[in-house]
Amino acid sequence: MVFDSKKKNPDLLIKLYRELLFPRMIEEKMLNLLRQGKISKWFSGIGQEAISVGAALALDQNDYILPMHRNLGIFTGRGIPFDRLFAQWQGKESGFSKGRERSFHFGTQDYKIIGMISHLGPQMGVADGIALAHKIRQEKQITAVFTGDGGSSEGDFHESLNVAAVWDLPVLFIVENNGYGLSTPSSEQFRFKSFTDKAAGYGIQAQSIDGNNILEVYDAITAIRAEIIRKPGPWLLECNTFRMRGHEEASGTKYVPTELLEAWAKKDPLQNYRQFLLETGLLTESSDNGIREEFKTIIEKAVHQVSEEPAPKPDTAKELGDVYKPFVLNTPKPDFSQATEMRFVDAIAQALDQAMERHPDLVLMGQDIADYGGVFKVTDGLYKKFGKQRVRNTPLCESAILGAGLGLSIAGMKAMVEMQFADFVSEGITQITNNLAKSHYRWGQHADVVVRMPTGAGVAAGPFHSQSNEAWFTHVPGLKIFYPAFPDDAKGLLLTAFEDPNPVMFFEHKALYRSLTGTVPSGYYAIEPGKAALRAEGNQVTIVTYGMGVHWALAYLKKNPAISADLLDLRTLVPFDEEAIYRSVRKTGKAIVLHEDTLTGGFGGEIAARITENCFEYLDAPVRRSASIDTPVPFQAGLENNFLASARFEAQIEALLSY
Repeated sequence: MVFDSKKKNPDLLIKLYRELLFPRMIEEKMLNLLRQGKISKWFSGIGQEAISVGAALALDQNDYILPMHRNLGIFTGRGIPFDRLFAQWQGKESGFSKGRERSFHFGTQDYKIIGMISHLGPQMGVADGIALAHKIRQEKQITAVFTGDGGSSEGDFHESLNVAAVWDLPVLFIVENNGYGLSTPSSEQFRFKSFTDKAAGYGIQAQSIDGNNILEVYDAITAIRAEIIRKPGPWLLECNTFRMRGHEEASGTKYVPTELLEAWAKKDPLQNYRQFLLETGLLTESSDNGIREEFKTIIEKAVHQVSEEPAPKPDTAKELGDVYKPFVLNTPKPDFSQATEMRFVDAIAQALDQAMERHPDLVLMGQDIADYGGVFKVTDGLYKKFGKQRVRNTPLCESAILGAGLGLSIAGMKAMVEMQFADFVSEGITQITNNLAKSHYRWGQHADVVVRMPTGAGVAAGPFHSQSNEAWFTHVPGLKIFYPAFPDDAKGLLLTAFEDPNPVMFFEHKALYRSLTGTVPSGYYAIEPGKAALRAEGNQVTIVTYGMGVHWALAYLKKNPAISADLLDLRTLVPFDEEAIYRSVRKTGKAIVLHEDTLTGGFGGEIAARITENCFEYLDAPVRRSASIDTPVPFQAGLENNFLASARFEAQIEALLSY
């Protein structure tokens, strides 16, 4: 291994050694503790330290870094005290995630480090979003994100590189090519010889280096950072290295040929650099021993101190309280004295316009939403008014764009992501359910992202453009679910969603876009979530519904004026207005829950269960559910009408009334 110091300051050369040595000594201690049963798991980066250390020291302190399992040198290189890291690994309160996460699955704004989730690939889309914020604000910063050769096979790798290239984002993708994805060698993962070949397909700059040579890593990242600052755009840096231990310690390395381990042991980044410094006289055996004693003292003291700390005490109220970022809605209520008649779709469009005015840090993203105005023309005109930086057409990359939404939030901005159809959200399910939903609970980072979901059947669009999939998300703690049925609620709740710093799934029924009109206040206003609207009042039965179900129920009551019913329009599903439901059911004694979603697993089952648990002694009949049949949504009009809950609702409510 050849080290070219390029006349670097001797202090820097020694600092690089210290930063290499410290994580190695920490790892050696962790392996001892693992063998003693004092820690539960460890992902070793021994043999790969030069990549993390080189990156941490070459990047600016205000550049965000998104590391992975084997990047301890990023955390120590950024100056995080070891006692806090060890507390994190031990699940102690003094760590970064209150015992809710392990190892490096956390982030910290103080050190500009955003940790991974176990799915590996999604963090690259998040890096795109942080870099987009830097670009919009014209900041001289870059974002560096790590992935491995195994993680590069995931779709998020492709999507994120593609988005970064199309948008010229200041992102450095660092690929740690260590030869194996757990036990699967590179030869069984991809056919290209170098990641520089892959980068060419995206039209981005790339370089391949010896990832075990600390000076080569430091120089490469220093130069690439300077180039990205000079001419913003993505780079890919392949760092060739080797994982000397198992994927995690329990995995072992029996699948690795002995000769391969022996060859890479000779390329140890720490020992080779140490020998270089000894030969140049910058390091002596005595000074080296002094550094090691210093680090040993720090490590032993922290291990002892943290081991004495008590485990966090379970506190259900605290746990529930940290799922969402608290916020108070301080915006005007609807003022109908100044209102106009408008369609459902126009109310949403007006809300977007007013939200963009109110929040200059809000960015809209989605397929065809810019000059084309989106497939439903909801965003028509916003591109000309607010510009291409804030109203952005995206490639067909749902996962990367949702991740970018979280990245914008991490960087202090707001994001709206439009799904062209709610059905297509399945392409980004990991970002929503594991990144957006969990980030505040895991490490206190809110996700200020609104995902607009054109949803529902009744327009002869078939199985892939008609699903009611709100129940996919009501089950996920950390998400809020809004589902308005009228134009004024659509506007007010969408504005509420932009006020709320938590992730909101905002469902808009496509069949209502141009078929429904209503009186909508002209000014800026918001509606408190979790408050149902009473659309009809009576004493025979309670109808609980939302979205299109509200209009089916209203049509039934209009057709049957003798029926006396409370009709509750939930408006939001998470949170939902339990007390309004219980109050009504205790009055009427009968309840039917109506929704367009299919019966099995639909949100109506949850509502029915809550009613039974809380109002059983008031019920005069079993709680009924009216839902669509358990099939995909058919295309042909007759089949679709038969599929929908509206085909059975009248018979079901009449059976309930006569019970």
